[in-house]
Amino acid sequence: MQLIRHGEALGAHLRKHGLRLRSLILFGLIAVGQAAQAANGPSATTCQQGHTATPEAQWAYKKGKAPAVGRSFMVVAGNPLATQVGCEVLRSGGAAVDAAVAVQMVLGLVEPEASGIGGGAFLLHYNAKTQEVQTYDGRETAPAAATEDYLRYADAATKSLIQPALSPNVGAFANTRASGRSIGTPGLMRMLELAHRDHGRTPWSELLQPAIRIATEGFAISGRMAAAIAASVNDLKRDSDAAAYFLNADGSPRALGSTIQNPDYAATLAAVARGGADAFYTGPIAQSIVDKIRVRQGGPLNPVAITPGLTELSDLSSYRAVRRAPVCTTYREWWVCGMGPPSSGGIAVAQILGILENFDLPSMRPPIIDEEGGKPSVLAAHLVSEAQRLAYADRNRYVADADFVSLPAKGVASMVDKAYLQARASLISPTKSMGTATAGAFPGAAAAGSSAQEGRGTTHVSIVDGDGNVVSLTSSIEARMGSFHFTRGFLLNNELTDFSSEPADAVGPIANRIQGGKRPRSSMSPTLVFRKAADGTRGAFVMVTGAPGGASIIQFVTKTLVAALDWGLDAQQATSFVNFGAANSPTTGIGGEHPSVDAAHQGANDPLVMGLRSLGHTVSVAAQSSGVATIIRATTPGTASSILVGGADPRREGTALGDTPH
Repeated sequence: MQLIRHGEALGAHLRKHGLRLRSLILFGLIAVGQAAQAANGPSATTCQQGHTATPEAQWAYKKGKAPAVGRSFMVVAGNPLATQVGCEVLRSGGAAVDAAVAVQMVLGLVEPEASGIGGGAFLLHYNAKTQEVQTYDGRETAPAAATEDYLRYADAATKSLIQPALSPNVGAFANTRASGRSIGTPGLMRMLELAHRDHGRTPWSELLQPAIRIATEGFAISGRMAAAIAASVNDLKRDSDAAAYFLNADGSPRALGSTIQNPDYAATLAAVARGGADAFYTGPIAQSIVDKIRVRQGGPLNPVAITPGLTELSDLSSYRAVRRAPVCTTYREWWVCGMGPPSSGGIAVAQILGILENFDLPSMRPPIIDEEGGKPSVLAAHLVSEAQRLAYADRNRYVADADFVSLPAKGVASMVDKAYLQARASLISPTKSMGTATAGAFPGAAAAGSSAQEGRGTTHVSIVDGDGNVVSLTSSIEARMGSFHFTRGFLLNNELTDFSSEPADAVGPIANRIQGGKRPRSSMSPTLVFRKAADGTRGAFVMVTGAPGGASIIQFVTKTLVAALDWGLDAQQATSFVNFGAANSPTTGIGGEHPSVDAAHQGANDPLVMGLRSLGHTVSVAAQSSGVATIIRATTPGTASSILVGGADPRREGTALGDTPH
C-alpha cells in the first residue's frame, strides 16, 4: 500500500505539470519500482521479457506494443534473444559498446537475413563522462581490382553480362547481386573491435560467448527468418553451404519455430574470441571468404554459372575501420548528431530538419494520438515529404565516400548551412508537391551525375548503459539474405550493389561510382539527440534512434524524430507512428500496414492519402517494414530524476529491455 501511495503522489505531481496520462503511468511505474529496489536491493532488477518460446509468424504490424521503462540502462534490438543478451551484459556492469558487440553477434545468428559478420555497419558512441560523440565507419570496401565496369560486365572487353541471370525481367544490374561481384570486404568485425578497444570494459572474448552458446545449443527460427528462407529457396540452392544450413534435406525451407544449430558460426566466433578480429581478416576464415567470392558455378541443386568477384586475401588483411567526425547540427532546442560519408544518412537527416525548422511543425501536432502513435496531418506530411525530396536530391548528386569524392564547397558545413537550407525551404509550396526536386547548387561544384539505389537487409540497435554512455548501431548485409553466398556459418553481403552501376550519366561523373578500395554510399542513419544548453552548445543526452530499410531509413528516422521532438510522443509512440515520406520522386509513401491508415482501394477512403493526392502527390500505401529502435530519456518536470523509455518497432520482431525493478 505504501508503494502504491508513493506512485500516486508522483502521479499527482506530474499531472500538476500537465503531462499526458501515458507519461504519468510510466513515471508511476518507475516510482513504484524504485521503492521496490530500495526495499529489496539490486537483485530486484531483471532482464526477463515476455516473449513466447515458439516464435510467431511474420506480420506486417502488431498492435498494442507497450513502451519499456528502465531506471538507468536499456537496449532495443531486432530480436528478443539479442535484446536479452544485451540487457544481461548491461546488468552485469558492461558498457554500451560491450552490449553492442554481444547483441550484434547474436543478431548475425538469429536474423542472418538482415545483418552479420559478413557485412558492415556504422556506430555512433556518446561518452557521458567526456560528453564526446564519436562515429565509427565499418562500411564494406570494393576490392582493389575493381574497375568502373566491375558491376556492369563480367568482361569489359566483350561486354558479357554478369551471371547468374536471376530473371529476364530484372535487368543486368539485379543479376550482379547474386554474383561474387556484389560482395564487399566485410567491415563489421574490425569496427566493433575498434569501438570496443576505445570504450569497452568487458573482455572481448566474454562478449562472444552468448552467441557461441546459442549457436551450439540451437534456437527457434523466427518469423522473419522463416519468411526470408522461404522467399529465397532457389537462390540458396546455388550455394551448397547455404542450402545445407537453411534448407531441409529435401530442399524445402526450414520451418518457423523449428530448432536450428550453427556449429560453424560457433567455431568462427570462437576463433575470433581467441585471436581478435585478425582471426577473421587473415588465415583460414579469410581464405574461406575469398574462396566463396571466387566461386564460378552453383552447387548440385542449382548448378548455374556464377561470375566470380576479384577479392584477394590482401583486401581483407588491409581492411581498416575508421573513426570519423559526426555530423551534428541544431534543430530548434536540440542538437542532432548522425553519421557522415560514406553514409548519406547524417547529412540527409540534418538537411531535412534544417528545412523543416523554417516551418511551425510543432503547431501541426496530429489530431489523434494513441498507443500506436497516430498519423500526421496532411500539411505536416506534405512539408516533411517535400523537405525529404530536396535532401534526397542533394544526396543522390553529391554524397559518396568522401575519401574518394569530395563533398561540394566546404563539405558537410556547406550542405547543412542554415542559410542554404532556408533557401531550399523557400522552394516548398504549401499547396502543391514539387514531384521531383533538383539538387542544390554550390559554388565551384563540378557537374555530376546522380544515383539512388539501395537494398533493405539491415538491422538497428539502440543502447544506453548504466553510466549514461550511448550506442546507436546500424548494421547490414544490404539485401535480404545478402548475396546468398554462405561460408563458415554466415552470409556474405551484396553491399557493392549500393554503388551506381554506371560510372557517369549525361550530366557528368557519378560520385557514387565504384572504384577499388572505395566504400559504397549508404543511407544508414544511427542518430543521437541532445538538449541545447543555455550557451547554445550540446547539452544533456535526450534520445537515440535508428532504423533498417534501405534508402527509406532516412524517412523512418525523420518521422521518429519529428514525432518525438516536435509532437512530444514517447519512444514507443514515435517508433510506432505511421511511416510516411518520400525519396526524390513524385511518389509519397504512407505505410498502409499501420492500423490508422485505411489502405483499402489504394487509400481512396483515407483522408491523409486523399489530402496528399489533392496536393499533387502520387501516394503509395504499400506496407513498410521499418524496424525503428528508440530510447528517450524522460525527465520529471521540476526534478532532477529521469527514466529511460524504449520503443521497438511493431513492424518487426524487436523488443526493448531495461533495468525495471520487479
